[in-house]
Amino acid sequence: MPLQVSDYSWQQTKTTVFISVPLRGVCVRDADVFCTENYLKVSFPPFLFEVFLYAPIDDESSKAKIGNNTIIFTLHKKEAAMWETLSVSGVDKEMMQRIREKSILQAQERAKEATEAKAAARREDQKYTLSVMMKIEEEERKKIEDMKENERIKATKELEAWKEHQRKAEEQKRFQREEKSHQQEKRIEEEGKKLKHKSLTKNSASRNLATKGRNSENIFFEKLKEDSIPAPRSVGNIQISFTPRVFPTALRESQVAEEEEFWRLASPRSGCWHGGWRWLHKQAEAQRAMNTDIPELCDLKEEEKNPEWLKEKGNKLFATENYFAAINAYNLAIRLNNKIPLLYLNRAACHLKLRNLHKAIEDSSKALELLTPPVAANANTRMKAHVRRGTAFCQLELYVEGLQDYEAALKIDPSNKIVQNDAEKIRNIIQGTELKC
Repeated sequence: MPLQVSDYSWQQTKTTVFISVPLRGVCVRDADVFCTENYLKVSFPPFLFEVFLYAPIDDESSKAKIGNNTIIFTLHKKEAAMWETLSVSGVDKEMMQRIREKSILQAQERAKEATEAKAAARREDQKYTLSVMMKIEEEERKKIEDMKENERIKATKELEAWKEHQRKAEEQKRFQREEKSHQQEKRIEEEGKKLKHKSLTKNSASRNLATKGRNSENIFFEKLKEDSIPAPRSVGNIQISFTPRVFPTALRESQVAEEEEFWRLASPRSGCWHGGWRWLHKQAEAQRAMNTDIPELCDLKEEEKNPEWLKEKGNKLFATENYFAAINAYNLAIRLNNKIPLLYLNRAACHLKLRNLHKAIEDSSKALELLTPPVAANANTRMKAHVRRGTAFCQLELYVEGLQDYEAALKIDPSNKIVQNDAEKIRNIIQGTELKC
């Protein structure tokens, strides 16, 4: 049961009431203050202070100050007058309960009104914000439409100007054609007049001469016709020579024997061109049969089914940092021809970028397996394979294995400074003289 606080003190003026309530250890966090125009209560367990005020107060402007084991209330009266007592007298328990309930209802109604007012203010703010946003969007839309309209008008004007220019150019060309045609007709007419004048002159000399002149004139026209026909072309021979075919591939991948067999069968001396074409048909059928085993090739063009084309496609995708697509291109190329070391080496580079370290090690090892025997022509490729596998080992913190690959790369290219520096860093990590990144 709470302890009622009775040792409080109060003072008043005509407009204000001051109440001092001593509460040991009171703080803002633990004190519960409830105040209405006729009721004041402070709950600070186990202490309770309540008073039924003599006259109404303005609870909105009234204040409470908590500190130094005391709560000091400053209550502003609604009517300026001196109170006889702080609390109303002659109040029984039933009336106290009614006053408490009425005060609680008033506080709830006031809180509800404040909440509704806050919600209404928030709705008004949202409505205002929405209207401002709509206005801004409308202005932006209008601005964009004006820009489009201006661009349309500009484009229309440019199109009309271009059409006018084309029309004038066509008229100029037509005028030139007509002028040229008119000049040709005039020239032909003048030539006809000259010929007619010559004919009339000869007719005046004698009829026979006129007849002869006409015959000679016909002969002249026939001669003109004969001169207008070009002479037939002369017969000649064209010699074609082909450069010799060079096979830079390894002997295990070369098809020199098959191609020589084809040309032997297809040579004119053998008299069996059909044999060579039968061999080509057989090779084409074998290629199509191989491609039917791979469903991904059904929708591809013929040039896209070439492993070399797929390798170049993968290289371009790698350059654009599209590593997943590059891996797909290399995968399909490997399914078509699994004997090309660069396909595995380039796919290992993609796996390194994607941190698929075990797959990078596997592809680098497969490339080294295909790069046999070790010759000068494949030295650079073998060096790259060792470096990529060593990098994958180091990222897996297998530094001893990684150092072995780097040392193998240095045996191939001892003057490579980058590989030398990386190998030195790996040695330092193994010896504990350099911290791992």
